[in-house]
Amino acid sequence: MPPCHVSLVSWKGRRACRISNSTIELTFLLGGGHIADLRLCGSEVNALFESPWPTIEPQSFSPEAHNSIYGSGPVGRLLCGYTGHALALGYFGLPSDDDAERGLPLHGEAVAADWNIAQIEVNDEVARVSAEVLLPHTGLRFSREFKLHAGAFTVAIEETVFNSRSERRDFQWVEHTAFGRPLLDDRATLYLSATRGVTWPLGYEGHELLANNCEFRWPHAPAADGSTIDLSHPFARSGTGFVAALLLDAHRSDAFIAVHNRRLNLIAGYVFDRRHFPWVALWEENCARNYSPWNGITRVRGVEFGTSPMPLGLDHARQMQTLLDAPVFTAIEANGGLTTRYQIFIAPAASEFATVSNVSAERNKLIIHGSSSPIVLSATE
Repeated sequence: MPPCHVSLVSWKGRRACRISNSTIELTFLLGGGHIADLRLCGSEVNALFESPWPTIEPQSFSPEAHNSIYGSGPVGRLLCGYTGHALALGYFGLPSDDDAERGLPLHGEAVAADWNIAQIEVNDEVARVSAEVLLPHTGLRFSREFKLHAGAFTVAIEETVFNSRSERRDFQWVEHTAFGRPLLDDRATLYLSATRGVTWPLGYEGHELLANNCEFRWPHAPAADGSTIDLSHPFARSGTGFVAALLLDAHRSDAFIAVHNRRLNLIAGYVFDRRHFPWVALWEENCARNYSPWNGITRVRGVEFGTSPMPLGLDHARQMQTLLDAPVFTAIEANGGLTTRYQIFIAPAASEFATVSNVSAERNKLIIHGSSSPIVLSATE
């Protein structure tokens, strides 16, 4: 196999495309567009969350056949195909009642749409794959390009949203990424360039870990029992869950997410434009939901970076306008476009590398700073 390679593959029975080099590989699904898999070449460890339930192509979802397996309505239309990193676009949360009647899923059309491969370019030095999806209900068109250099530990991703309609429109754009075992377990640590936060006002179906609607400083949040929880350490109390909004450090032009597992000597995460994505919606399911498809066995931590702090929907965001003095949605001009770029990475981390203080992208490099000498990675420009 050449140093850089692109192939159409089957991932757990799903139609997928894989981009790889001699160092890492990334796999994304054509049904729903999810980034399903990121790993070192030859490794058994997928850095991203793999849903423990068997997924299907979302276009094949039928309420009669699948409501009992994945949940009903908009929720089932998302969860039937969900794994890893999804794209919430248009709205973040439930659709309006009218859109739900039209069959739209939780978190926007893209998660249940059929994505197309628009272009593939490969040579020994670099591989590129462009995918796109049309969202007719919202009048948006979305494109995503994956780029991977030979030997790099990062995949560079460029995304563009186009508004095909003749009026300016408000919308939400959230990279709905999640981590789970084996990378994210109760011995791993989550690092974020976050500052302030607010807990979800609506509990967690009677199993909430955190107190409702309380401000806090990352990573120490108020627990429902009056204690304090360090949210950088996942899965603290089995049978609970939470949702919280985190505002990213406004003094930085970029932001980072890093999951570090010292047992596996691995680190993975993202570096992205904080000016475009000022929020992380942080949530955790820790064996709290006993109904399908969670079934009381699911441990997952969502670390969703985007324009909006909480999955309360676009109408609620318009009413709120701001949270912690920061906007909670964005807008796109008539017949206009918006573009952002970010890096996703996975790399070995020596056992003596204990903590992460910063992750920064420089020309051809990604630098992870910590308690010992920094990890300097070859990166895709």
